[in-house]
Amino acid sequence: MRPQYAGRSIRGHEATSADIVIFPRSADMFRRIDALEYAWCLRLNRGCHRDLLRKGFVVVSRLGDGAFWYAFAALLPILYGVAGLRASLRMTLAGVSGVLLYKWLKQRLMRERPCVSLIGIVRGTPPLDRYSFPSGHTLHAVSFSIVIIESFPALAWLCVPFAALVAMSRVVLGLHYPSDVAAGALIGFALAVSAMILI
Repeated sequence: MRPQYAGRSIRGHEATSADIVIFPRSADMFRRIDALEYAWCLRLNRGCHRDLLRKGFVVVSRLGDGAFWYAFAALLPILYGVAGLRASLRMTLAGVSGVLLYKWLKQRLMRERPCVSLIGIVRGTPPLDRYSFPSGHTLHAVSFSIVIIESFPALAWLCVPFAALVAMSRVVLGLHYPSDVAAGALIGFALAVSAMILI
């Protein structure tokens, strides 16, 4: 499906001549990718038209902002002693590295979010920042899950479904393209492996 660009400002209102989104050079690359992803964005974003489903994904996304993982990092040393402390330190290293990296990439690549750029995409909840690529929520969900499961495989039943729901929520809520989520997952995997090597 050919993507239709909305020409909207970041606030979601129709842009005036003084308020049009200016696309960076990287937009040419992303527009080609958008053409492949537009139909998937529309299909998954239909969840925003079902109030209960939208609210459920908003809750998951908000927990993925950090609260769920901060609680994990705090509890692991209490529940598992030295092994838990090591996992918590790995999460901290991966988390700080992830924030620095994804913020740099977003400012460098400046990909607008689907709810801003594409017609028919509904914003299910306000984003934490402006740009879309890569998904920071997915990056952290994947990296933290890998770190936790490597040390405590029995916790996979909790981490894997939650990480998957966080990743899905970002597309359903109109805040990310599937490629944003895929890139976030790959970066998160790399950061988790690096943290486990270093600590």
